Amino acid sequence: MNPHAKLITSMSLLLGTTITISSNHWVMAWTGLEINTLAIIPLISKSHHPRAIEAAIKYFLVQAAASALILLSSTINAWCTGQWDITQMTHPISCLLLTAAIAMKLGLVPFHFWFPEALQGSPLTTALLLSTAMKFPPITIMLLTSNSLDPTLLTTMAIASTALGGWMGLNQTQTRKILAFSSISHLGWMAATIAYNPKLALLAFYLYVTMTATVFFTLNATKTLNLSTAMTSWTKAPMLNAMFMLTLLSLAGLPPLTGFLPKWLILHELTKQGMTPMATIIAILSLLGLFFYLRLAYYSTITLPPNSTNHMKRWHMNKPATPPIAILTSLSISLLPLSPMILTTI
Repeated sequence: MNPHAKLITSMSLLLGTTITISSNHWVMAWTGLEINTLAIIPLISKSHHPRAIEAAIKYFLVQAAASALILLSSTINAWCTGQWDITQMTHPISCLLLTAAIAMKLGLVPFHFWFPEALQGSPLTTALLLSTAMKFPPITIMLLTSNSLDPTLLTTMAIASTALGGWMGLNQTQTRKILAFSSISHLGWMAATIAYNPKLALLAFYLYVTMTATVFFTLNATKTLNLSTAMTSWTKAPMLNAMFMLTLLSLAGLPPLTGFLPKWLILHELTKQGMTPMATIIAILSLLGLFFYLRLAYYSTITLPPNSTNHMKRWHMNKPATPPIAILTSLSISLLPLSPMILTTI
């Protein structure tokens, strides 16, 4: 991609995100979301592969529909109440439409179909942006309007996302699709608690971004796109692969790793709110996700490659692990002891 084009798209992404998270008027928030959508499309389609073009079209259509729904819900609310303020969403139809629109933006079930396809058609760096940075503006709107969102619809989508994210990830062999379904499952956990404790949902999002960024950076460093190449990745960077296994287990939510913290706090919050059955259901459904994380960890770290591989083995990486990978890996593995300090802030 042309360096000037890359600079313009990067600056547009930053501008769109900043406008959305700092606005208190619905039209400004919508403008920021549209700038974001238009800025990421060249990054998705830059390889000019048919799958990349298909991913870009799917992404554009879904995001445009979601933005139109946000504009419709805010217009209905302004028509009935005279308020354009984001925090003053009170009309019931507007609240329902807004919940559906944000779910579409994030990729919650049943609006999830576009997300695995968009990730699979994108390069790893763009897939990282789609899984992390592009979810920040909708999560911010969700946080600001947490009192207005429809709780029944949100709870239903949270359980469905946790279930489907784990279930659909079981038979995947492409790492980007596995991480897409992992993202859907994690978003289900955030949606489960955002109506009761928005700060906790934001903490869960931050930790999810840290762990997912670590996984994407590691996959990009070892050029691992599917499970068959994951089997030979240990030869390129053995220490990086050992840390990759720990990061995957952290993403699965196993103690004493960082990923256990948000799940533990969310289950505690749901139990405190008298929603013990829901807490039990999503805790059981997270075992599905644990299975495919363990499978990915097993393939990348424990399994020796078969003798008859169809691709050339690469015995060395082109460049060593970079400082960002080292810092993110440390955060993804060892933040649990800081939980008392984190608990005082939420």
